[in-house]
Amino acid sequence: MEITHRTTDQQSPADQRRRELLEAADRVVLRDGPKASMNAIAAEAGITKPILYRHFGDKGGLYRALATRHTDALLSALRAALDAPADRRRRVEATLDTYLASIEAMPQVYRFLMHPAEETHQTEQGFDVGRHSAPVLRQMGEELGQVISERIDLGPAGEAQARIWGHGIVGMMHAAGDWWLGERPCSRSELVRALADLLWGRLAEAADRVGAPGF
Repeated sequence: MEITHRTTDQQSPADQRRRELLEAADRVVLRDGPKASMNAIAAEAGITKPILYRHFGDKGGLYRALATRHTDALLSALRAALDAPADRRRRVEATLDTYLASIEAMPQVYRFLMHPAEETHQTEQGFDVGRHSAPVLRQMGEELGQVISERIDLGPAGEAQARIWGHGIVGMMHAAGDWWLGERPCSRSELVRALADLLWGRLAEAADRVGAPGF
């Protein structure tokens, strides 16, 4: 989940401060994963916890801000993979590999976003990771479904079919990637090929939309 940040003259002091706090939160999450606490993040940022609450409300608010930050970067990388100058099979493999590479590169961030801490600090209330992570996966499914609908001709019911494919592919990537990251039963390239093989039957047959970028 690699991220590139750019500070612009148009950023207000409040926006800059929020970005700095999110960067401090990222450093703690990279170190502590799902056990990252508001206390640790406040200490990393050199502020008190009430000031952190003032910016994000609670740990759920901070989680949503971090999820948006990382999800936007991941979606941008996935779009780039889908736009790569290659045939459809290679683009499918590149898209799968982009997702898996992102969770492999920053596993603690991935676990923070997708898994609850095994134990919560006694003075700090935890949060429902499932309630917050489900919209992240849903957004990815909708985005992919829209790309499929715009690029592949699936017939009269194509829009609904594209959404089914989008959510199905994201669900497969998430479940397989979560299992793979925990157990590492094979190389990333082997997993990419196996998942692409699973997807390839119907994808290989579907025609591109006339005048649209290829999928």
